[in-house]
Amino acid sequence: MLIEIITAVVVGLWVMLPAYLPNSFAAVFGGGKPIDGGKTMKDGRRILGDGKTWRGFFAGVLLGFLTGLCEIFLLSKGFHVFGIELPGFSATGVPGAFDLSAFIAILSLAVGALLGDMFFSFLKRRLGLQRGQALPLADQYDFIVGAFLLTALTSFGWLTGTLDWLTFIVILIITPVLHVGTNVVGYWLGIKNEPW
Repeated sequence: MLIEIITAVVVGLWVMLPAYLPNSFAAVFGGGKPIDGGKTMKDGRRILGDGKTWRGFFAGVLLGFLTGLCEIFLLSKGFHVFGIELPGFSATGVPGAFDLSAFIAILSLAVGALLGDMFFSFLKRRLGLQRGQALPLADQYDFIVGAFLLTALTSFGWLTGTLDWLTFIVILIITPVLHVGTNVVGYWLGIKNEPW
């Protein structure tokens, strides 16, 4: 059972890299014009807030997508981790395949992660929470929910064929730990204003 858990951790991290990294990239390369244009809703609160910018969104998507392309390239060269065969992103099941289905899956993971984060920012504004205020669980899972939902819509066969239940559960367990860890590092580096 230990081997299966280790495999699920390695596969889960590998598959979700294009979803895990975009928010960090958006924070590092963000700034500039906010996506909501500074507009408020009828409740008098911002739609999203200054933390969600066009530059951050496009940087996050681009770098998340490039991460996935790098993974496919590594797979095409026979890359593996501790002897564990890593899955690709193509619906064909060929790990190193550079095809449209792989590009769609990677793009869906990256875009979905950022859309999930934006949706929960919208929700936090409606709840009266200011930028940076914590909303437990939502702060840790917003991007992963978005990534899974969009990828299920565009690449359902690939997603269900790649992630078994154990890997899915492992992703749900390790995501908050990774999220909090990267946010603490970002806070120490001065990239984030709060460590969550």
